[in-house]
Amino acid sequence: MRFALAAVVVLLLAVPARGADLVLATWNIAWLTTKPAGHPALPSYVRPRSEADFALLRRYATALAADVVAVQEIDGPLALARVFDATEYAFHLTAEADIQRPGFAIRRSLRFHANPDLVALDLAPEARNSLRRGADVTVETHGGPLRLLSVHLKAGCARDRLADPQRFDCVQLARQVPVLAGWIRDREREGVAYAILGDFNRELGPREDMWRQLVQAGSLTQATGRQSSPCWGGTPFIDHILLGGPARDWLVPGSLRVLVYRETDRGARDRLSDHCPVRVTLRVRPGRS
Repeated sequence: MRFALAAVVVLLLAVPARGADLVLATWNIAWLTTKPAGHPALPSYVRPRSEADFALLRRYATALAADVVAVQEIDGPLALARVFDATEYAFHLTAEADIQRPGFAIRRSLRFHANPDLVALDLAPEARNSLRRGADVTVETHGGPLRLLSVHLKAGCARDRLADPQRFDCVQLARQVPVLAGWIRDREREGVAYAILGDFNRELGPREDMWRQLVQAGSLTQATGRQSSPCWGGTPFIDHILLGGPARDWLVPGSLRVLVYRETDRGARDRLSDHCPVRVTLRVRPGRS
């Protein structure tokens, strides 16, 4: 089913969440770095952004109006501060040297603490471009702790079967899935509300084998459902928000939104990102944790 045009957000009004509402989002900002062109850490094809590009991204971050944003492909807090106002958001990124780190931008009005990185997701920690850890934080809500994991999984295996992978990319992704499943099982044993957000590089569906393995580990709600993303003309979702535990009951029905860029010129993807921000609203209910 195509994503209804009425649900496509071209520019969200920056209206604060009502009452106990909490807006969660995920956004892969695609090689967000302050390093100059030609830097040895950057691939030759990466075009560093101009001041105007950063200003445009910052306007979209303001329009997103999220309380917690799981971010991916971030080269440190200085780069993230070029997009999110550091007086309004606190930053947490994985403790690794990669220039494509996952992490979070969290409103300073929210109390949170960082948990140890999900190190096991990085199957090649010594490689120049590793497979990235998971960033793990706990946000305090009046309904109890909300445990959040920001991920950026292996690319190159959006649809192939993982049960008997034939390609290297799929072999790597298949090895990451049990790590995620283990994290889910730990949260289920704790009984906390939790969510996994980020770039899964995978089209999830009810008969898809990654999804089957994850729901065997715990009860999950896939906020992106069976819809298609309107990002860059319409594609299946690979950026997902998965809710577990009490957080499943907090999801506001119909709150899924995709912030679609207005820019459509040929170089817009390089200046912005090949991923659009995705957000949902949670109505946090007290008395469960």
